[in-house]
Amino acid sequence: METQENQVALPLRSHTILGICEAIGEDFGFNPVLLRIPFAATVLWSPTWSIAAYLALGLVVLASRLLFPKAKTQQVDAIATDASPANEQRDYAKAA
Repeated sequence: METQENQVALPLRSHTILGICEAIGEDFGFNPVLLRIPFAATVLWSPTWSIAAYLALGLVVLASRLLFPKAKTQQVDAIATDASPANEQRDYAKAA
């Protein structure tokens, strides 16, 4: 069994605001920038509604993470056991 890297929780990362878009991107498998851009655009149109929608999505993400914590850990374990040579090459590139 491989040891997992210690990762900082999404809301505490320096490049996110609460980590909501990143969490949704991780859950559904797409780049979070594709969600951040529309949110940034809607702030210009209606800041109150866009912030309310963002916080509402945050509550949905929080509820899903609290209600279904096992789904994420099982997925991480499956990925960790499926390590391929391509992943090792990327790890070596990161280390360099």
